[in-house]
Amino acid sequence: MAKKTELFPDSASDAAPEAAVRAVASPYVVLARKYRPQTFEDLIGQEAMVQTLQNAFAADRISQGYMLTGVRGVGKTTTARILARALNYAKAGLPDKPTTDMPDFGVHCQQIMESRHPDVLEMDAASNTGVDNIRDIIESVRYMPMAARYKVYVIDEVHMLSKGAFNALLKTLEEPPPHVKFIFATTEVRKVPVTVLSRCQRFDLRRVDVAALAAHFKRIVGKEGWNAEDEALALIARAAEGSVRDGLSMLDQAAAMGRGQVEAAGVRAMLGLADRSRIFDLLDHLFGGTAAEALTLFSALHRDGADPAQVLADLGEAVHLASRIKVAGADGAGEAVPAEERRRASRLAEALSVPLLSRTWQMLMKGYEEAAKAPDPLAAADMVLIRIAHTADLPSPEDLLRALGGEAVARRPAANEQRAAAPQAEASAAVDATEFAPRPDFGDFADDASDDETGEDNDGMGQQPRSFAEVVALVGRHRDAKLKVHLEEHVSLVRFDPAGSIDIHLLPQAPAELGNELREKLNKWTMRRWIVALSPRPGEPPLGLVERQRRAQEVEDAKNHPAVKAVLAQFPDGKVNVKHTRPDSDDDKAAG
Repeated sequence: MAKKTELFPDSASDAAPEAAVRAVASPYVVLARKYRPQTFEDLIGQEAMVQTLQNAFAADRISQGYMLTGVRGVGKTTTARILARALNYAKAGLPDKPTTDMPDFGVHCQQIMESRHPDVLEMDAASNTGVDNIRDIIESVRYMPMAARYKVYVIDEVHMLSKGAFNALLKTLEEPPPHVKFIFATTEVRKVPVTVLSRCQRFDLRRVDVAALAAHFKRIVGKEGWNAEDEALALIARAAEGSVRDGLSMLDQAAAMGRGQVEAAGVRAMLGLADRSRIFDLLDHLFGGTAAEALTLFSALHRDGADPAQVLADLGEAVHLASRIKVAGADGAGEAVPAEERRRASRLAEALSVPLLSRTWQMLMKGYEEAAKAPDPLAAADMVLIRIAHTADLPSPEDLLRALGGEAVARRPAANEQRAAAPQAEASAAVDATEFAPRPDFGDFADDASDDETGEDNDGMGQQPRSFAEVVALVGRHRDAKLKVHLEEHVSLVRFDPAGSIDIHLLPQAPAELGNELREKLNKWTMRRWIVALSPRPGEPPLGLVERQRRAQEVEDAKNHPAVKAVLAQFPDGKVNVKHTRPDSDDDKAAG
């Protein structure tokens, strides 16, 4: 007798086909779509926009056009659908008017949120960029909505429209029929013509901060029945960079990898992140100048799955955190930073100076760019770490100057820095006592600025020029840059009489009418009569040439100073620049 063959075992003959049918009928929906906000209250991190829209709807001050801007994943398209739902919300027993109070779905809500309502038309401007697409909209706005209260046009990535398409839309956007509303969304608002922006109410959707994102993910994890570590959710929220959609996609991936267990170690491996404690250990080696130990630890991080460029970015983030704590105190870390990271960063802030932290951060950011573009990112990151380790113990400029017998200029911190640094004053006094900061040389314009700020009249009879150099300075105070350059570079002084007579020789580059121009302006500025005569023979060298020769001589004299000679012996390619500083007050003069 032939043996009967069954497709399914007896125990599962009924259950298996039913399960297969349910799987086909209910396909998997990613978290970013499954938990898409349905009401304004569901939007996280956009409280200002929600409050404004609620007040506008309550006062019946509804605009004909809205512009939603922001980075990817913050809810621009979702907000547009919720706004379209609020415009067309209708339910038995409620007044026939728009409202933001939507506790449950009305007549049109389901279709609007699923983007299949005939009166809420969504268009992707990235694939519909031309005038013909806008012409279709202009033709259709004349007709009343088929079922809803308003006909709503949602145009996503509106900045992709062509110039002609924008121009074709302007008139309809400014004066649309009463039954038409426009909602635009874009990630590049700077590319949208100002003529379009001026016809819309603009809302900038902000990045969601780490704490709010982590709390949102925790609620979703609870609804899904998963187990997740708080540290893992914080890592995902930080990596999302303010984008809810990016964060939910990473959470979806992490849950799939851990089969419902979202752990920090798995998230780090998935994102190529390094253990934060090991990042601070690596910083300790770098600032301690132990390059070999730093490279060993970095290699271990790379073997565990950390991306080289991402390690440099994590180091930069840790240095930035330490710098904020150094300047603003413990509150500078922010609420989203774990306690252990705050403790390690505070220890770095106490031990290091702001110039060293700033220099390290710049080197890390430059190194991140190099590693991202290098054919071998690991080797590029190695070289960055070696550079940092070997520059960590270099003397600061003030220490170098002091060792060579010079003087360092004491740094006077601002009032807010004094208040923020008060709790750390004893720990950092030895590092931050001085900072080598010579004041810049503003030359003649420093005098000009002080005259203008005090409001003194330097142009009257009490300020008569007593030399040709003072004539040039007077021209500079009156902001006549062209005349000043000619007098400094293209004029040779033959004779100057303070009584009101000047003899000059014009060099080939000077304009022929320079003498007349100088005479007229001196007469006007000094309120007296001047005579400017042109001489065929040159006299003194131009003032600009004399000044350059003087500065060159000062540089040579500086090079012969014993302290500068010692520096140049250590740095043969170094350059010497001489700057003159002026005391700011009588106390400074006394101190100098």
